[in-house]
Amino acid sequence: MTADRFAYKQVIAVRKDLKMSPGKLAVQVAHAACMAAEMAMKRCPDVYEAWKREGAKKVVVAVGSEEELLEVYNQAERLGLPRSIVRDAGLTELPPGTLTAAAVGPHRAGEVDKVTGRLPLLR
Repeated sequence: MTADRFAYKQVIAVRKDLKMSPGKLAVQVAHAACMAAEMAMKRCPDVYEAWKREGAKKVVVAVGSEEELLEVYNQAERLGLPRSIVRDAGLTELPPGTLTAAAVGPHRAGEVDKVTGRLPLLR
């Protein structure tokens, strides 16, 4: 299946301005992805199951600030999409309460793109 043939996806936005280590960044993305998937499983199980059957596509994009991250989350909330936002516990690299990542979906790709389509891939 090619990338443009996926009907469902999840997009995780992560803050680049925090300069997290690769391991810390990976864990924050994983937290966001799991929390939003759990929301989808409960609120829209048909969508969740279709996403899983397709291979559970995930994309990681970058935002440059806490404000941008909150806008992603808030827009997903306004659209009624599964979503999550990660607030770090502050045990390692970041102060307690730092917002690090947000996930949108899993849901129909077109709906997720309304929120995240303009954001650059994380590099």
